[in-house]
Amino acid sequence: MSARPSASRRTVLRGAAAAPVAGLGLGLAACSPGAGASPSSGPTGPVDLGAASEVPKGGARLYREQKVVVSRARDGSYGAFSSVCTHAGCPIDRLEGTELVCPCHGSRFDATTGEVRQEPATVPLTKLSVTERDGRLVAGPEA
Repeated sequence: MSARPSASRRTVLRGAAAAPVAGLGLGLAACSPGAGASPSSGPTGPVDLGAASEVPKGGARLYREQKVVVSRARDGSYGAFSSVCTHAGCPIDRLEGTELVCPCHGSRFDATTGEVRQEPATVPLTKLSVTERDGRLVAGPEA
C-alpha cells in the first residue's frame, strides 16, 4: 500500500480543467512564426533550378531543396514563389496539381498565384523572379 495520499476528486477535476488551457497557450505559441521556427522566404539570391522543360505548360513544379515553386501558364510564361508557408515558416513539401500543401498545419496555396486557398495561413506566398536562360530556369528574390 502506498504511503502517498490519493488525490481528491476536486484536485483531479481542477487539473483536467487546467490542462486544455495550458495546452492552448503552447499551441498558439507553436503556431506563431517566432516560436522556434526561423521562417525563411526562400532563396536569398539567384538559384539554378534546372531544365525549363521540367515545368509543364498549365502546371507547376516544386523544388523542395531550393524552397521554390515554379508554375508555367499555357502561353509559356513562368511564375515563381517561395515554398515556405507564411503561417509558421514551415517548408512546403507537397504539390497536388497546382496546389501546395503545408505539412505543419494544412495551409494550402495556389502555386500559380501564391494566394492562400485554405487557412490557417492568411498571407500569400512571397513572389520570386524567374527567368529562362539557355533552356534553364533561374529563380530568386524579386528585384
